[in-house]
Amino acid sequence: MYVEETIGKYEKFVNPALARLFRFMGLSSVETTAQGWTITDSTGRQFIDCLGGYGMFCLGHRHPKVVEAVKEALDTMPMCGEVLFNRPMADLAERIAEIAPGDLQYSFFVNSGTEAVEGALKLARLATGRKKYIAAKNSFHGKTYGSLTATGRELFRKPFEPLLQSFTHVDFGSIDSLAEVLDEETAAVILEPIQGEGGIIVPPAGYLKEVRKLCTQAGALLIADEVQTGIGRTGKWFGVDHEEVAPDIMALAKALGGGIMPIGAFVGTPEVWQSLIEAPFLHTSTFGGNQMACAAGLATLKVIKEEDLLARATVSGSYLLAGLEEIRSDYPAVIREVRGRGMMIGIELTKEGAGGMLMSLMIESSILIAYTLNNPKVIRMEPPLTMPIAIIDRVLEALRVAVQKTDEIIEDL
Repeated sequence: MYVEETIGKYEKFVNPALARLFRFMGLSSVETTAQGWTITDSTGRQFIDCLGGYGMFCLGHRHPKVVEAVKEALDTMPMCGEVLFNRPMADLAERIAEIAPGDLQYSFFVNSGTEAVEGALKLARLATGRKKYIAAKNSFHGKTYGSLTATGRELFRKPFEPLLQSFTHVDFGSIDSLAEVLDEETAAVILEPIQGEGGIIVPPAGYLKEVRKLCTQAGALLIADEVQTGIGRTGKWFGVDHEEVAPDIMALAKALGGGIMPIGAFVGTPEVWQSLIEAPFLHTSTFGGNQMACAAGLATLKVIKEEDLLARATVSGSYLLAGLEEIRSDYPAVIREVRGRGMMIGIELTKEGAGGMLMSLMIESSILIAYTLNNPKVIRMEPPLTMPIAIIDRVLEALRVAVQKTDEIIEDL
């Protein structure tokens, strides 16, 4: 009764199409509790979470140290009074500056990734006085107007046009494509170090360094959208760290709250921040930087360091990637390619229809995965950085069975 009531309320008050989609995928239960890499539904069934909240659960669900930090803030002062100094926000800004690449120093805290991107775009215009932006095709930066304009996916953009002016999209990974349009009127180039929703697309080695060089030559800013790649997901603090590239502005969110609180930030160098220093109220947020969210962020960064999760993400990610590659080599009719970095991995299928079948079969095995928003042919896996090898083995075993079953009917999909 509880489940049917919940689904009925989705149909009547949330979105009936979502309810139909969930039912179609075999998701006909209600999540009730979660811990670590496990989600338990209303029937008591436990699922291994390999989707990870689209990259949010870097520490898994309800990490006790993050929960404790948030509870302490709840019992003292959970939200900002707005006119006095906020110590958790100051501490978190300091810690981000310590781990951020290059000269990134100042942080403005928001509540989501799309807000972080909006702030980064505004800051680039303030800092340069220029109006032209360059983003990548197949990118995903969010769905509010500015971030949606940067997003390189017509499916999401078309219904809301006309969007903002002076945005150009180039081929991701192609320096020549960028060089053709980057000029002295460009305010910023915004890129994901790895395209997430685009299908876990890792750029060629050296690409980000060349982008950095071109931006510097043109006097344009480089914005790194680290909403999905940041906070340890790829085995380093930030995706740009793999090439030792320092952006002028960086957008953060998702994993920063440790899977407990929504929090995002855009971070900039002293040079680009000068406009906000001169006029600090040009950009504000009522909820941004509240004590509970900042306490969660601080605890998250502390846990990652104490539990050596950057190294664990590298080792576990390599292990998972190797296991997936073995399955791919055995079933090339189903899987075209596996790729990724750290615990951010994409499985590109040969046919779009195979994605839905694999999801359904994995759900039958009590394992949660999903395909990327921009490319339904790519299954995305972003497990917690804390997931043990023994659990990864269970996931690989279930996926092999699911791929084998898919292989038997691939021609009909």
